[in-house]
Amino acid sequence: MSEIEFNLLDEPWIRVMTEDCTAQEISLTQALWEGHHYRRLAGELPTQDVAILRLLLAVLHTVFYRMDLDGEDNPIETPGQAVQRWQMLWKTGQFPREPIRKYLEQWKERFWLFHPEHPFYQTPAASVGTVYTAAKLNGELSESNNKVRLFPVCLGKEKAGLDYAAAARWLIHLNGFDDTSAKPKGKGLPSPGAGWLGKLGLIYAEGKTLFETLMLNLALLKDGSQIWEEPAPVWELEKPKGEERTEIAMPDNQAELLTLQSRRLLLIRENEQVVGYTLLGGDFFSKINADAEQMTLWEYREGKKNEPGYNQPKRLKPDRQMWRDFSAITVPQSNGKTPGIMNWVVLLKWKEVLENNFIIHFRTVGAKYGDKDFFIEDILEDHLDFHISLLEEGGKLWDKLIQDKIAQTEKAAWFLGVLAEELFKAAGGQPDSDAEKGRIYQASQMYYSAVDIPFRRWLASIDPDLGDAEELRAKKDEQWRMEAYHLAMKQGQKMVQNAGEAAFAGRWVEGKFYSSPNVFNRFFWQIRDHFNMKSITKEKTDERP
Repeated sequence: MSEIEFNLLDEPWIRVMTEDCTAQEISLTQALWEGHHYRRLAGELPTQDVAILRLLLAVLHTVFYRMDLDGEDNPIETPGQAVQRWQMLWKTGQFPREPIRKYLEQWKERFWLFHPEHPFYQTPAASVGTVYTAAKLNGELSESNNKVRLFPVCLGKEKAGLDYAAAARWLIHLNGFDDTSAKPKGKGLPSPGAGWLGKLGLIYAEGKTLFETLMLNLALLKDGSQIWEEPAPVWELEKPKGEERTEIAMPDNQAELLTLQSRRLLLIRENEQVVGYTLLGGDFFSKINADAEQMTLWEYREGKKNEPGYNQPKRLKPDRQMWRDFSAITVPQSNGKTPGIMNWVVLLKWKEVLENNFIIHFRTVGAKYGDKDFFIEDILEDHLDFHISLLEEGGKLWDKLIQDKIAQTEKAAWFLGVLAEELFKAAGGQPDSDAEKGRIYQASQMYYSAVDIPFRRWLASIDPDLGDAEELRAKKDEQWRMEAYHLAMKQGQKMVQNAGEAAFAGRWVEGKFYSSPNVFNRFFWQIRDHFNMKSITKEKTDERP
């Protein structure tokens, strides 16, 4: 085996989906030059896709912050210049080859996966770190040295080793999403926590092609307003960092942040296969008010005693649909923070770079970790489509309506939980038991599942630029109330029908009588009043069995 091998600029390793929906591996250079020919990234996991997306964005930030579309040195120095350059790129429909070729040719030596001094996204200093097998590198397996998966998705050679292309993809993924299971080599070192991407509730805009996706997330201004500092991607360092668990200042430029080395890594290869790697903790910084990060949801936390409040990244929850956090995406609550990528897209709309009827597709991605982030339990992904006009100042009234409908829907789920609780008691179940709590949770989750697709369709159908705003809001309000009401009634009826004879006969619990007829009657009037159905005709709303 050669000391220097597998250059990521030339070798195919990035998985993409072609226009005919087949998967293909291409080089990093191809992904940028020919992104308009591919639909999207199509790696093994959505977390892998977003990690590689950020790598590609780091290249684009570096190239187009320094050069114009002709490849001439022309650094961005003003917000107006940033928007103008982005608009010119968007109008071309594809990335110009010359500036990308010029830059990548200059730094080609830093893109070798295997190199004695500058292995890509690695450091020779990591050779003294904890040793792991290829099964831990592979995010589809993610086995530790102490925990073997009972039902792995890969067996045999695929489990024992990875080809160079797959190893490169998982290397990028591991750097961003690694867990906290590794022990430090040095004494008294701080804990960096999970990889930086693992701490986030990642959100990004998705276009019709890979080119559009890259462009929509190429936020050339911080939060849509401020110039970034000079790009400093990790491969431009004179020497790869080797210090273990290093606390650093929050990067002030996107290229450095997007290529943050959360781990010190070094791949181990045998017989043209990557069979493992060594690892040390890498760079980290406080997640509190880490506002240079443009691709995360945020949550506001009150400070302790006399300390000020702060924003921090909001991780995704496995049982919470993206639309339920609509306010965190668009118009935050008091003291809250909108994702930077949203502010960027709003600026593009305000500058009329994006057309009025542009429907934007946002995707959220995250990892759910186990206790103390020791291991990844699950990969979370969701998406949402809505008209870009909802993000503008004029969309605030619409945002209020949408928030009201979300709150109404959540309260309806709560009413169904109460119905489940009371039917459980009517049937003779033990109050306050785990079984009762399980019924309550199941009932609310069933309702969220029932309304999920209808709500997404309803949201995507809202176009603030169509007709009289007040009249349109009233129409949409009634439309969703009817939909949510009927779905709640349908589920409530089914729950009563399945409650059984014991629930129909009923019983007394702590001085109160519960039976399926009387608890459903109470539910019926509660849900009817809740959705304010009095203005709707009786035949449309009266759904008592």
